[in-house]
Amino acid sequence: MQHILCSDLEGVFIPEIWINVAEKTGIEELRLTTRDISDYNVLMDKRLSVLDEHGLTLPDIQAVIEKIDPLPGALEFLDKIRANHQIIIVSDTFIEFADPLMEKLKRPTLFCNRLKVDADGRITGYELRQQDGKKKTAMALQSLNFRVIAFGDSYNDISMLQASDSAFLFRPPENVIEEFPHIPATYTYDELMDHIKSAVANGMAN
Repeated sequence: MQHILCSDLEGVFIPEIWINVAEKTGIEELRLTTRDISDYNVLMDKRLSVLDEHGLTLPDIQAVIEKIDPLPGALEFLDKIRANHQIIIVSDTFIEFADPLMEKLKRPTLFCNRLKVDADGRITGYELRQQDGKKKTAMALQSLNFRVIAFGDSYNDISMLQASDSAFLFRPPENVIEEFPHIPATYTYDELMDHIKSAVANGMAN
């Protein structure tokens, strides 16, 4: 059976976008991520409320994103993956945020969401590609007879990881490790690559 990799984006290949926005603006409430609040809709509603409260627009956030670079070693790791495997990055972020970062990662395939923005640049809402899109991506690939190997760092990756044939956490917070101890945790790209190679070899053996 052929295999395919599915990965999260933020925390794996790039820094957390909202944390960078929080640091740039000094708005501590924007530091919250899915590592803190597991319900993505609750988290996004809070973020949009905070943006409105402080009058921040999409161009304000994009100005911060333009200065974000991939995590150290991330591009090299992604290049090694692409030399031997197919990979889809599946993220809860938005194309309006992620597009310039995809350029820095040499344009990997990205499944993500879209923002609703008014004429003044105010973010009025968001459109999910589909509910629980990470899990459904893994399941759809399996329906095409792919063996799915997935990795991510946080709560919003768990359904994808649990649906996949092989799965790993990458630099997860302690609360995620404690809640999901059955999912192997990795902390370096080399360690993650070793786990991927083992998963591929096991899949070929079976």
